[in-house]
Amino acid sequence: MSDRLRILGIDPGSRLTGFGVLDCEGDAAAYVASGSVNSVKGDFPARLRMIFRSIAEIVSEYRPDAVAIESVFMHRNPSSALKLGHARSAAICATFEQDVEVFEYAPREIKQAIVGTGAASKTQVQHMVCQLLRLEGAPSPDAADALAAAICHLHQRRLNRQVLSAAMAAGVK
Repeated sequence: MSDRLRILGIDPGSRLTGFGVLDCEGDAAAYVASGSVNSVKGDFPARLRMIFRSIAEIVSEYRPDAVAIESVFMHRNPSSALKLGHARSAAICATFEQDVEVFEYAPREIKQAIVGTGAASKTQVQHMVCQLLRLEGAPSPDAADALAAAICHLHQRRLNRQVLSAAMAAGVK
């Protein structure tokens, strides 16, 4: 497992899809870029097309080694959950041309990794992302959530390496 990794984090949404790119070496992360795909205009298929094309362009430009995306959580409104699932699928499918590995994390798991509690607010996530990446200005809430997904993946990767190292030291195959 190489110590260098570029991670694209995605916070899917049917109107705003956040993205964040980090360069990681070992356990250190450096901010590369972030922003939001604004897909509020047009009918729903047109908005999905915008998400797909925009994420495909981002993947093509930044060439990530891994994608960390927030998984769907249950809304009170089934229609909203379905739309979110479609937006998430459009974003994932946009990575297929580059054949990049996709990792999924629950919203609570991401918040736990960044803030220390799965019940953290968007403001708390935004603040901790700024602290962890030493950013001077705060990214938009959607971009901060995407950067948080990327940081969560970095933490999970570190944990997996530690477990593997301990298993090898113990002689477990």
